[in-house]
Amino acid sequence: MSTRERTVLITGASGAIGGALARAYAAPGTRLLLHGRRVEALEALAEACRARGAEVESHDAPLTDDSALRRWLEELAARCLPDIIIANAGQNHHVAGPGELEPWEGVSDLLAINLRVPMAMANILTPHLVRRGSGQLVLISSLAAWHGLPATPGYSASKAGLKAFGEGLRGHLAPHGVGVTVVMPGYVSSPMCEAMPGPKPWEWPPDKAARVIQAGIARNRPRISFPFPLSLGCWCLAVLPAALSQRLLGLMGYGSPP
Repeated sequence: MSTRERTVLITGASGAIGGALARAYAAPGTRLLLHGRRVEALEALAEACRARGAEVESHDAPLTDDSALRRWLEELAARCLPDIIIANAGQNHHVAGPGELEPWEGVSDLLAINLRVPMAMANILTPHLVRRGSGQLVLISSLAAWHGLPATPGYSASKAGLKAFGEGLRGHLAPHGVGVTVVMPGYVSSPMCEAMPGPKPWEWPPDKAARVIQAGIARNRPRISFPFPLSLGCWCLAVLPAALSQRLLGLMGYGSPP
């Protein structure tokens, strides 16, 4: 794929990882389709990417409205079908207190944006990618997908679902020339990260995360997870006996709020 033909779609571009990815891809000959909720931040990002030589479009279609999402993506597919689609938009919630769950309205919204929207984007755009015989879907999951965290069960569930979806989709689409990459970041500095309860070991700056993600996408890696020590630890939680994993989480400060 020539960089002079590359079109990159990024949702959640007004956030930390999305913005860093947009800047990483911004270059002459690249068209960026940036979607975000925070209009002022998105426009500032668009100008920064144009200054690096990229052609940039800003979009704010309501992602959780099925009809609006389909109209937007079908219009893009007809006009400038992306080569790389990065479904990055997401949010987080945590339990309210001892013995309490996350407020259901918040969980419902979280599942819509974290899981349902990326699945809908894949459903809408995949037929176009298959007909062209090329393209790559990039789904931003989380290391929390390996084992549910007691303080963020809804968030963990949404990211585990997205991980499973991406893994299955990769095998299904590989024969048609379409790649699928699941990204599983650890802690990346952002307001959302800071709002999450519990320790945040090996926290990375967004630009570092974006460089690693971009390099993995270029190699069509099935999974991109980082940082390595935290990734290994989270994987171990998934394969250890559940009772031991729960105990370890509590000892490390990730247990249920007292």
